[in-house]
Amino acid sequence: MKLLKVAISAAALALATLPALAQAPSTLRIGLQEDPDMLDPHKARTFVGRIVFMGLCDRLVDITPELKLVPRLATEWNFSADGLTLTMKLRSDAKFHDGEAFNAEAAKANLERARTLPDSLRKAELASVDTIEAPDATTLVIKLKRPDATLLSQLTDRAGMMLSPKTLSGDVAAKPVCSGPYKFVERVQNDRIVLEKFKEHWEADKYNFDRVLYRSIPDTTVRLANLRSGELDMLERLAPTDVKSAQSDKSLKIESIANLGYQGITINTNNGEAAKQPMGQDKRVRQALSLSIDRKVLSQVVFEGLYAPSNQPFNPGNYYVSADLPVPARDLAKAKALLKEAGQSKVTVELFVTNNPVDAQLGQVIQAMAQEAGIDIQIRSTEFASQLRDQQQGKFQMSRVGWSGRIDPDGNIHPFAHSKGNQNDGKYANAEVDKLLDEARTIYEPAERKKRYDAAQKILQDELPIVYLYNQTVFFAMRSNLQGFAINPDGIIRLAGMKRS
Repeated sequence: MKLLKVAISAAALALATLPALAQAPSTLRIGLQEDPDMLDPHKARTFVGRIVFMGLCDRLVDITPELKLVPRLATEWNFSADGLTLTMKLRSDAKFHDGEAFNAEAAKANLERARTLPDSLRKAELASVDTIEAPDATTLVIKLKRPDATLLSQLTDRAGMMLSPKTLSGDVAAKPVCSGPYKFVERVQNDRIVLEKFKEHWEADKYNFDRVLYRSIPDTTVRLANLRSGELDMLERLAPTDVKSAQSDKSLKIESIANLGYQGITINTNNGEAAKQPMGQDKRVRQALSLSIDRKVLSQVVFEGLYAPSNQPFNPGNYYVSADLPVPARDLAKAKALLKEAGQSKVTVELFVTNNPVDAQLGQVIQAMAQEAGIDIQIRSTEFASQLRDQQQGKFQMSRVGWSGRIDPDGNIHPFAHSKGNQNDGKYANAEVDKLLDEARTIYEPAERKKRYDAAQKILQDELPIVYLYNQTVFFAMRSNLQGFAINPDGIIRLAGMKRS
């Protein structure tokens, strides 16, 4: 298959010109693949937003590169013997960027907002919470409706991020006031986000840059050109096609790690008028699409073979991967037979992709493969935020999606496959899948949880509301004089310890 080439426009290169602010020696300049959707941790849903939040908003708990839970604003924690009460001890020396003290009442206010705000995307993550108590300034008691094996992992992410209580009723996203090592300065949509060091942070001595500048540059080649020229200090998600070239550049260094999440295609099966077409209504058509795709070739053509083919929501090597569901081989004859059985000689369907060169190429390769089975894919490309908005509103037939992954298996499957999942944009619904995923949440014993996930996956692999494609290896590229970056499988950039030599 012919490798598709991407043209770089002069206009795109012009976009890379940075403001004078970026030239300050104490500014860390990071190139992002997309612009975050919104800077309100309770409403945000993008992976790239989590990168910015890491500098801006402290959370109760964090994870190590080995995926172990470690303290942040919570210094210790324990569950009661019946698994229905989580008690956390909190730091007494943390402050918000507006000078207000962080304490148990502030933590309670944040968790209450996250689980009750009408448009909160954290509600499902905190669905097990019954009541929250703050008996003293450094003690937080969370009482649960049922045992919840996922709760601590949820508190490592946006559900556990803390905002100043005085700002919770305002427009948080316009000027987020958190308690992280950097405070918000400005945001220019689709261009830059600027943070400034919060000198009163309890761990301020570990942060060496006065400012952090995040630049959204969707074109991976332009992003790399900015890094080579010294306009950026580092970038996330270096394209696999650029890895060899970047590795041979002595002014740069590359780090990589297998990601926790998945990449695939979400199919609209039940969300409005756009679902009412053969791909959305008949699982045999979706099965034909899956069988038309050679996942190994897809990785070789688009990603230099650096991404592992996958058909499950869990990364290769994960304990919760089902051995009974191997990656399917391409089978055009069976795909055509399935279309015929479904009464379709040819199916036309639209695929939503993001307007970056990698996604465009990915869509074109899938389009070419599916065409051979009798599936005519029309590619629709737009910027990332619009893609997410239209997905949520059901204005799509198929959408190419990626998920950065969570340390608990629930975070990779429940939000997307449960009928009430907050990121189930196709509104897929199956009562047995709901039952299995809900049960798995309440079980602390891994082997028993796995039985539920295996059973749910067997149904999902048959009905295919999501066609999983590959697992993404995360590549970071940085100037060789940037020191102290600790890579983590969640793909998030932690700023502590980073400095320019």
